[in-house]
Amino acid sequence: MEENKLTTGKVSGIIANLVIVEFDGPVSQNEICFINLAGVRLMAEVIKVLGNKAYTQVFESTRGLKVGETVEFMGHMLEVTLGPGILSKNFDGLQNDLDTMVGTFLKRGEYTPAIDVDKAWEFTPIAKTGDVVIAGDWIGEVKENWIGHKIMVPFKFEGKFTVKSVKPAGNYKASETIAVLTTADGSDVNVTMVQKWPVKVPIKAYTEKPRPFRLMETGVRIIDTMNPIVEGGTGFIPGPFGSGKTVLQHALSKQAEADMIIVAACGERANEVVEIFTEFPELDDPRTGRKLMERTTIIANTSNMPVAAREASVYTAMTIGEYYRSMGLRVLLLADSTSRWAQALREMSNRMEELPGPDAFPMDLPAIISSFYARAGYVFLNNGSTGSITFIGTVSPAGGNLKEPVTESTKKAARCFFALSQQRADSKRYPAVDPIDSYSKYLEYPELQEYLAKNISPGWLDNVLETKNILLRGKESYEQINILGDDGVPIDYHLRYWKSEVIDFVILQQDAFDKTDASSPIKRQKIMLEKVLDVCRSDFNFDNFEEVNPYFKRIINVFKQMNYSLFESEDFKTYEAELEVIIKERKAA
Repeated sequence: MEENKLTTGKVSGIIANLVIVEFDGPVSQNEICFINLAGVRLMAEVIKVLGNKAYTQVFESTRGLKVGETVEFMGHMLEVTLGPGILSKNFDGLQNDLDTMVGTFLKRGEYTPAIDVDKAWEFTPIAKTGDVVIAGDWIGEVKENWIGHKIMVPFKFEGKFTVKSVKPAGNYKASETIAVLTTADGSDVNVTMVQKWPVKVPIKAYTEKPRPFRLMETGVRIIDTMNPIVEGGTGFIPGPFGSGKTVLQHALSKQAEADMIIVAACGERANEVVEIFTEFPELDDPRTGRKLMERTTIIANTSNMPVAAREASVYTAMTIGEYYRSMGLRVLLLADSTSRWAQALREMSNRMEELPGPDAFPMDLPAIISSFYARAGYVFLNNGSTGSITFIGTVSPAGGNLKEPVTESTKKAARCFFALSQQRADSKRYPAVDPIDSYSKYLEYPELQEYLAKNISPGWLDNVLETKNILLRGKESYEQINILGDDGVPIDYHLRYWKSEVIDFVILQQDAFDKTDASSPIKRQKIMLEKVLDVCRSDFNFDNFEEVNPYFKRIINVFKQMNYSLFESEDFKTYEAELEVIIKERKAA
């Protein structure tokens, strides 16, 4: 049978990375094409079709490209290669394996395989001959580092299939046929360990059911206690330069309850990307005792790469996350920073002379961001197992302006808002998450309220809301003290302020360099919050405001020593007893 002829075309216009191509056959939106530049093939994606002209965004530098160069359309969308060998890899936005590339700088037209298809894996069958399967069902398993990597029926397969044969346990190359499936009409199809999937089409290998709400423990108190995120939830971290966005993401990647971490450095500053490459392989995984990189995949683009490559990064990362979610794993996807992605969208929109929205971003920016965040979530797989993608992005608003379009659009999509404060960062109060501006909409969900009451304590939500109120009252008192002076306000104002400071120093602030304080389990968070609230609810006797400051500093110091001590150890109990003595000194009868 004659193969379908690929559409060809010629370059008719060039505006930086936007190349206009006149074509002579069928062309689809988001189709991939290769532009010939003196023998070098440059990959591009169709982002708009008007008549016989395709507007394409090129994933490489277009320097030297001329009108009239030939173009070949490939008949498929931008795809990722899925299979064992993705973990511990460093990819660029097009899933080129950066570790196999030669030289300091990436060469134009150099595309490397994402997976070594000739590598042998120890295969264990799961499906049996005669089983009826559909797309996404598990055929077998290989060990990828320590994670059980499921070999699945390719997601592109439609309808039901009968397993005709499965390879017995043994070592096989990723490219070898490991199963033969029979279609409804009796024809056979071969399945290997490798498959492809377009990055802008969500993988749907699950059944629709009401989702449960489970707290995703991150070990970061200001998140778990004050603004919790659920497994399969969404959140974002906006903040100005230097306020700790990347550091907070590093902490989450180490300590969060996730089976796999995907870091999408989609256009961040080069020095931070280098930090990821150099630090992650050296980091120990507190959950497994092995190296953190063993359950991490990095998708990296630096700011000097073309904007189109940044836009591809987030989609590549999400698709890989969906693939591992279909194995029943809990995936944590961290994107740094989605502002660079939005800037790429703005740049291409402006080059196509589309009607601009606020700050020249595309008019449909909120819809683009919402549809992307919607790909995260908690799912029930066809076999009853569950998987999840928890997505936390960072936003880098210019000048720290949280009213700019990317932040505002992301607010509509994400359920958790972890606003980083320049003021807190400058005063070295880390993590610099503003306790007043930040929020978690999940606290409003009855399902999560029920989970918190059952798994932490019946009065947990009330305690959290009371803590937020004390912080707000403390901020108001601090502003009054600043305006009127220490002796211009009643002692109650000082008490209110210092009680909020106890919460700040003991609960909100956390030492990432201390082995014990770096990660705080939810059981410990519960006990510490209850002890702090006992202090905040107590009445104290003071003769003047000058006695308040040193007294509460003593309380804070003992609390911080408790944070640095192993939970319920002898040192912890010693400081606990010391705290009780200090509180009794001034506590009203």
